[in-house]
Amino acid sequence: MATTKLKFKSKKPNPIASRASGSAASKKKTSALAPAKKTPIAAAAKAAMKPPKTKPSNDLPEASTKTIPKTDPKLEKNLAKKPLGGLDTPIRIFQIYYEAWQKELLDPNFAALDNSKGNSELLEFAVFEKLATTDYVKGAQLWGALSWRFTEKTGMSGSDWVKEISAHPGNDVYYCNPYPENEALFHNMWLHGDTRHPQFLALAQAVFQVTGLPVEELSSILSSEQFSAANYFVATPKFWAAYLPWVQKVMSVANKKLPPKVRDLMHSKGADEADLHKGATYVPFIVERLFPVFMKSEGKNLKGYKIALPERERELNVHVKLLREMKDVAHRTKSAWLAACWINYRNLYLTQVNGKEWCAKHLRNITPTEIKFS
Repeated sequence: MATTKLKFKSKKPNPIASRASGSAASKKKTSALAPAKKTPIAAAAKAAMKPPKTKPSNDLPEASTKTIPKTDPKLEKNLAKKPLGGLDTPIRIFQIYYEAWQKELLDPNFAALDNSKGNSELLEFAVFEKLATTDYVKGAQLWGALSWRFTEKTGMSGSDWVKEISAHPGNDVYYCNPYPENEALFHNMWLHGDTRHPQFLALAQAVFQVTGLPVEELSSILSSEQFSAANYFVATPKFWAAYLPWVQKVMSVANKKLPPKVRDLMHSKGADEADLHKGATYVPFIVERLFPVFMKSEGKNLKGYKIALPERERELNVHVKLLREMKDVAHRTKSAWLAACWINYRNLYLTQVNGKEWCAKHLRNITPTEIKFS
């Protein structure tokens, strides 16, 4: 758990104070009835009624004689509105950043959270733990903390994210999966993890055994609705009050009961051999996959809502869409036959996409011999 003090900075756009606009002077047209017969007096009177011809004065700057352009209404609206997920709102969403340059990429609808001094191997979970004890979330109906790469990963803006939450009230936790292709290609996220982190499945089995978690979860077929990733949670205090201590207990028991060599492996940087996560240990990858296990056990009475990500969905090809649909139908109907068809189709697809070498290394490990549903 991180021990550094968190800093929050809420970006609030300043509304435009006033709008200036210019108007062109209009000329009045006058008309007069000419007398039937011109006389010297009439001619003089008519001449006197004509306005004198004068040249434009050069006393004023040229710009003052031109119309001042109006503010773009769309820009004005964006500047005037308040952040939807700021510190003074019922839905409080923080966005974590670690380096100064990342602040430029933060969404203005979230409250910036400086975690540059954070050093916990729990990563985002450590931020959740610390936030839960601060006044920043006091009185909030929902709160959460997202990464600085939120828009990059989800394809959603902060305003769209908050609007989705507001459009589906009454849930305890709102989450998403920035990698929907995994819903089509893997039984669950534990088997997916085995293709990303060496010895991941064996380590997960050891953790489940010593903590009393259902080991069958590691090989069961999950529906797409149960997939989540990246710890993108916005939830009620009720959810956090149950979820945080549950995860803490699981990891505490694992640390106490795992054999020393296995425990050392869990805390080693072997999980990130490619250095894609700045040398992260196995711990955060285990923790982020515990969410569906929690929702079916300690959190079974909580309501969850999965937010769809249109941009990520548009990136899926026809095979991935069909594979996901096959797997979901098999899960819904508990059809072992259809699940077997899905596995065969999936294996063929992975062979074509990832190649024989990848399949020779991973396919057997991610294809349990027994078909089970969870």
